[in-house]
Order: sequence, then structure tokens, then C-alpha cells
Amino acid sequence: MTSVLDGPVITADMARELALSQKVCIRPLLRRVHDRATDTEDVVALPCGSTREAVCPPCAHKARILRMQQCTEGWHRTDEPEYRPTRQLDEDQVDEDQPDNEDRRVRSTRRRQDAPDLPRVPQEDRTVGRVFATADGREYRPSMFLTLTMPSYGAVTSAGVPADPAHYNYRRQALDALHFARLVDRFWQNLRRAAGYKVQYFGAVEPQRRLVPHLHAAVRGAIPRATIRQVVAATYLQLWWPSFDRPVYVHRVPVWDGESYVDADTGEVLPTWDQALDRLAADPAAKPAHVMRFGRQVDMAGTIAPSEDADRAVRYLTKYLTKAVADTHTEPDSEPEPVVEAHVDRLHAELRYLPCSERCANWLRYGVQPDQAGPGLTPGRCPSKAHDREHLGLGGRRVLVSRQWSGKRLAEHKADRSTVVREALLAAGIVAPETERLAAAVTLADGSPRFVWTDTRPDARTYARVLLASIAERHKWRDQYEAAKAAAPVDKRSATTPPPDPG
Repeated sequence: MTSVLDGPVITADMARELALSQKVCIRPLLRRVHDRATDTEDVVALPCGSTREAVCPPCAHKARILRMQQCTEGWHRTDEPEYRPTRQLDEDQVDEDQPDNEDRRVRSTRRRQDAPDLPRVPQEDRTVGRVFATADGREYRPSMFLTLTMPSYGAVTSAGVPADPAHYNYRRQALDALHFARLVDRFWQNLRRAAGYKVQYFGAVEPQRRLVPHLHAAVRGAIPRATIRQVVAATYLQLWWPSFDRPVYVHRVPVWDGESYVDADTGEVLPTWDQALDRLAADPAAKPAHVMRFGRQVDMAGTIAPSEDADRAVRYLTKYLTKAVADTHTEPDSEPEPVVEAHVDRLHAELRYLPCSERCANWLRYGVQPDQAGPGLTPGRCPSKAHDREHLGLGGRRVLVSRQWSGKRLAEHKADRSTVVREALLAAGIVAPETERLAAAVTLADGSPRFVWTDTRPDARTYARVLLASIAERHKWRDQYEAAKAAAPVDKRSATTPPPDPG
């Protein structure tokens, strides 16, 4: 289907390819806006905001650039960021200062006998790294780039697939992937105790070629390598959950009777989550359902900013954030090898029925009602994306950021980028369009909303027209911004970033 615009015939596919080349969102959310003051209507394109390159490369690129800015601003700080304690955290932040809420029942808190003790040192109330001085009087404040990996689950080939799939431990790999973030949180808690200060970090969870999760992290401050290795060896995670070694229901499933899940044949009520945990706590011979640790491979590198090494580390840290876990090592526009597809399928099959949390529907398969159970739960159909083939167990955050990393939320970093652009334009005498110019908060004289937004289902003609209009507007902003930078140079690091999409 074609769209006749001002000039030659432009198809929707042509407009899409042009938008890709100009880094304009190719999957905009189109909304119809009625201006009640002028009684006119227009179709407005809102960026989709996807973080996946396979979905929308321009939006994914902008998301990665924003993460790079967030990482850079917090890594080598010389002053303490403003701390604003709140129980309402950003989607990309974890309250790692609080212990995990696995289970509050009485249980021995003694460390496992097969785990070394953690070093204990006096604690300092700081988050920035120490300053070191050289013999000639120069001062520097180093930080670190850290990589943590998981252990082996069996020999793998150069392609990252098991050399002997029949003896490869897919179950343990799947469980470790499902609970990897919990182990990482425990590591940071332990490292703070051993380092003697409030270690701050920006971490990215990525899969290795064998599709096993590992962590890359920018760490503020320098910590002795021996200390880090000791903390890695001493860090473990125990899941004190009911046993899920053998499924109770395979060819049939429990049913909801209006109050609880019951056996469809006998009518017996399945134990609730609390009842199952009470039984576990009362059993003196009980063992954790799963224990996980990091592997022996630990990479540590010191870095000083500003430097090319620090910039390169930031780019590497955010390299795979725009890719789905299953597609991380697949080249664009290429089909994965059959052996790799088979490896992904086998791992996905294992993940489908393993419980991902206390509320996972898969607990019904093992004869236990999930925590806060309700109607509509079916084993193998848990809504958590951790079970999806695209995520392969990593259904939570791919970016883990400590709360005092930069002193800002991600939305505030995004606002900073817009402010830099607007100030540059204003210094050159150019007034940028107001971002709220079509907002519902804009009212008429009687106080009623001036703009009324409604959903619309655009055809190919409208899609192409709106996409080309967005490209033209981006060109206009880019030309104005480049002229403004030439007339009044601004901060080099921020000014070179692309301006935000208008409106």
C-alpha cells in the first residue's frame, strides 16, 4: 500500500527504512489529538520506548545511550551524591541495603560449613573511593571494573553448546538463571561488609555464549583484589523452599474450587504456601531446595577517569543491553545455528516448569499452592517473563544500580539530557518547542482540557506521513542544535548527545 505525499510516491516500507537511517522511532504510538481551541485534529507520534534492538533500533539505541550516561556520571564521583531515602524505588533500582525477604521463620543463621568466613572490617560512612598520592605529589582516585561468572554445568564447545547434552546439567543452569539477581544482591551486601564502606555499583546482567548469566559491574572506589576473591568465595544463596525435585501433577492439574486448589480426582486441598513452609521449618533434617554460588572465574581491572579505558569499559558494559538474552550472540539478519537453537530450546523446556518465585503458578505442579494463590493459575503458564524463550530465566532487571550511584533516577538523567539541549538552543536565541504543548494539563479559559487525546488505528498512508513528519522535525532540531553548539559551545560530554525527540 502506498502513500502519496508532497512529491513522489512513498511507501510505508520506504518511510520505515528512512526512519531507521535517521534514528527515528519506527513503531510510534499514534494518537489523534483534538485541539478544542481551534477545532482541529492532528495525528501525533509518540516514541515506543522499546529497549530491544529487534523491536525498534532507534529507541533501543537511545535507551543504551541513557544508560551509558547514568553509568559515567556515577562511576568516578569525587563528592557524595545526595541521598534521598524512599521506599518507592525506580524500576531499575534495588534496595540492596535491606535483607532479602525469603523466609522469616526461625532458622539457624550459621554460615554453611563449606563456605569460608567473610572478612569484617570497620565501616566508614562514605560511597566515594579513596584518594591515592604518588611520590611526585599527583593524586588519583581509582575505581574498578568487575566481572563475575557462574560455575560450569558441563563441557561446552566453542559455539557455547554442550559437548554432551545428555549429561549437561540444564536444571541447575535454569535455576541459577532464575535466581541470579538474588545471588548478586547477596554479593554486594557481603562486599560492603568486607570493603569497609558503602560500595556503589552499576551492573549489567548478560549471558555468556553458553547462555549462562554473568555480571559486569562498574564499582566506585578501589578494593583489594584478594578481598574481592574472598567475598566471591564466601557468597552463596540458599532457597529455603518446599522441595520441587519431583512433580506431583504431570498429566493432570489441580483445580480451583472457589477458595483453594484441590486435587481434581480426590478433592483433597493442596497445602498452602505457609503450611508448606511450616512443615519445612519443623523438619530438623530439612535442606535448602537449591544452593547457588559464583564460579571461580573473577575478572578485576582498575580504571581511572577520564581515560579511553574508562570510556571503553562503559561501552562494553552496555553492549548487549539492547538484545534479548536468547539473541545476544546472534549476528543481525542471520539465522542461528541448529545446535544453538537446540540448546536454547532445551534450556527453555527446563525453565517452563521450574518455580521462579513464591507466587509462581508452577508450584501447583509440585503439589503446593503458590503464595497468595487465586483462580486462573496453570502450571507451565506462569506470566513471569523469566519463563519466556526470549529471556531464558533472566526475567528481572538487566541493569542493577545501587541507590547512591549518581544521586538521580533514570528519569532525571533523561531530563538532564533535554535540559542541555534546550539551554544550548536558548543561548543561541532559539526557543525549543515546549514539551508540554499538547499536554492534558493545558486548559481553556473555563478550566477544561484544551487537548483531547484518543487512540487511532492508522493505515499505511497515515503511518508514512507521520513518520516522515517526525524525520523532518528531527532534522530541524538537529540543524538548530548544531548551529547553537557552534555559536555557544556547551559541556562536551553532554552536548554531543543527540537531542530528544520533540513533543
